[in-house]
Amino acid sequence: MADPQHTATAVVLTALPVEYDAVRAHLSDPAERVHVNGTRVEVGGLDGTGWSVAVAELGEGAVNTAALATQIVGWLHPEVLLFVGVAGGLKGDLEIGDVVVGTKVYAFQNGKLTPDGFHARPEVWHGSHRLVQSARSALRELKDVRGHRKPIAVGDVVLADDKSALAGFMRDTYNDAYAIEMEGSGAAHAALVNGSLDALVIRGISDHADPGKAAADASGSQELAAGQAARVAVAVLRKQQPRGSGSADSEEGPHAGGGAVYGGDHIDFRGGVFHGPVTGKRDERRS
Repeated sequence: MADPQHTATAVVLTALPVEYDAVRAHLSDPAERVHVNGTRVEVGGLDGTGWSVAVAELGEGAVNTAALATQIVGWLHPEVLLFVGVAGGLKGDLEIGDVVVGTKVYAFQNGKLTPDGFHARPEVWHGSHRLVQSARSALRELKDVRGHRKPIAVGDVVLADDKSALAGFMRDTYNDAYAIEMEGSGAAHAALVNGSLDALVIRGISDHADPGKAAADASGSQELAAGQAARVAVAVLRKQQPRGSGSADSEEGPHAGGGAVYGGDHIDFRGGVFHGPVTGKRDERRS
């Protein structure tokens, strides 16, 4: 079970077994938990942090991800939601094993088809500013990971032909996207509708979205890419400690400069300086 010192939950979603295994390898003492409707996660500690990390393997597709992510968020009440996995690369400067941190996530298949052609009407979700900043810092320290903070395109399609009409559409319409995958928009939308939860999509490049995809997968590229993406996710969590845990970001939060913070039936005086006794009284109206 997770160490009692862990004060907040981070949920890490994956689609494939190779992605799940890469994340699980970083957890201490993972234990399985089962939702009343059958969804399973493993929850373990992340040594040296205040995080209890729940990892789930959901299968493929954005709709499936959105539904199950919403269920898991309502169940575990996480502070952070990450989607970690592999993706196809859309830029020539990407190498197998590079990691793309999604500053934006596009649902690229939305649009209107007219006699003049397809007019894109994308849905767009931005990665949490808090987590993107943590990723910037983490990537500077991970010297053996080539990281890119760029947009990610999401659709229910596996792109394995860089000369196809879809590849051309991506270059023309989403030319800032660095990676293409199938689930990130579902996770991003689930985070949005569940109280603007901090969320981030992190993808390791396992192929170049071209006819060489099958050969790349057979060579072990997915294991490499998933492992690198998991390393970045863990580094982000190590940077982004739970709120109120005494981490750097919480020192700039409500406790900065001292004073009382009211929550429930207690008053938090951390950081305060007092001369003389302090007496607290329960608010009977909350009984």
